[in-house]
Amino acid sequence: MGGYHWNWNIFFTPVSTGEPTTYFGWLVAGLINTVVVSLSAWLIALVIGGLMGMMRTVPNRFLAGIGTVYVAIFRNIPLIVQFFIWYIVIPELLPPALGTSFKQLPPSTQFFSSSILCLGLFTAARVCEQVRAGIGALPPGQRAAGLAMGFTLPQTYRFVLMPVACRIIVPPLTSEFLNVFKNSAVASTIGLLELSAQARQLVDYTAQTYESFIAVTLAYALINVIVMFFMRWVDQKTRLPGYIGGK
Repeated sequence: MGGYHWNWNIFFTPVSTGEPTTYFGWLVAGLINTVVVSLSAWLIALVIGGLMGMMRTVPNRFLAGIGTVYVAIFRNIPLIVQFFIWYIVIPELLPPALGTSFKQLPPSTQFFSSSILCLGLFTAARVCEQVRAGIGALPPGQRAAGLAMGFTLPQTYRFVLMPVACRIIVPPLTSEFLNVFKNSAVASTIGLLELSAQARQLVDYTAQTYESFIAVTLAYALINVIVMFFMRWVDQKTRLPGYIGGK
């Protein structure tokens, strides 16, 4: 590093491609893409993961089997492979009209939709296991009490089990929420210009390697701090007395 020429002003230099922006603007655009993809994927993960987590705990073996197969598939296939499957393979398996419509979309839309679906469904498998563990940690009497009150099984899950289980799994869900942002970097392999991809592009055009990746590291650290403070606030507002973390 003794011969390395540091140049922090490179971020405020107009890009050499002729675009009306600076290299810092590239990083900001990548940060926005990372946040949009990650938050969208997290919403999908919460919905699908919550549903699959409930299915894995019901007495119906068929429904429980669906949840088990889902987790086995999405947790055992490497994430980078799943990205290529969603971007390259899935459009070819769709009905011809639908597959053609997807291929005719602007490239950025293809990158975004494939990344959001892939990352969301992959993370849903992990959320599923958190939800299953949360429901499994509840006393068996809670389900029996709900059924004894006249609730159907779906109503027992909706009004008795899930409200409690979701509160006690907030801490482990925080880790999964952070992982969504970190795993979004894999989306660069199919062409999405998220934060890490923009950093590599900046290095290619400026050769300022250290400045680029220091800036990206700080951006990811900022995201992590915001997520952790938000989830800690959620945990404090939703924790229940008598349970882990409760007062």
